[in-house]
Amino acid sequence: MSYPDQVPARRPVAVTLAAAVLALMALCAGAYAVAALLALGGTVDRFRAAAAGTTAGPDDVDGVVLLVRAVTIVSAVLTVLVGVLLVGLAAGLLARRAGARVATWVVCGLGLLCGCCGLATLVVQRTSPLRTDDGTAEQLTGLLGDAYPSWWLPVNGGLSVGQALGYLVVALLLVLPAANAWFRPRSPGPAGPGPVPPAPPPYGTAPQGPAPYHPYPPPQSPLPPIEDRP
Repeated sequence: MSYPDQVPARRPVAVTLAAAVLALMALCAGAYAVAALLALGGTVDRFRAAAAGTTAGPDDVDGVVLLVRAVTIVSAVLTVLVGVLLVGLAAGLLARRAGARVATWVVCGLGLLCGCCGLATLVVQRTSPLRTDDGTAEQLTGLLGDAYPSWWLPVNGGLSVGQALGYLVVALLLVLPAANAWFRPRSPGPAGPGPVPPAPPPYGTAPQGPAPYHPYPPPQSPLPPIEDRP
């Protein structure tokens, strides 16, 4: 005998799409980290070549190069960790874990904020160059921006926009009624039938088993039998 509450519900399309978007974002994060590390060597070489014709000293150039390498490596590591987190959240959503849904909302909020901040930073850097009292630092900053590959700025801008949109789409998919029903706590199914008592013996049939034990003998009649009376 089967019960409706014990049959697993079919996963809604909204939950599957949310998990797929998270997995795609994790894949893009890993590809971006690899691309950033691969582009680091060429960027440093072009920057050193451009800085050789300026008044900047070797220490100033080495300081900028060290900063660029540290920022790139730390950013790549954090990006990979975020990708792993997104994969774990996607797996939790597919496994119908309500905690993964709440954690996804938190990550979506933070990711949306970071994406908007990253896009704003890129716009400010291109429209308002850095102005400092030190002409050497300002010059090196400009050379560093030119040392990056031509695809660096469009890719960063596209990823920032895609990151914000991806997190927004995932958050909206998990709010749909189908997703709410999927993650709603499941009530326990109805209890099964209890043990069936044994059937009584047929009418007129003596019960089987040993005779009941009586601790005292039955009382004797004070009168003798009728055939023994005078």
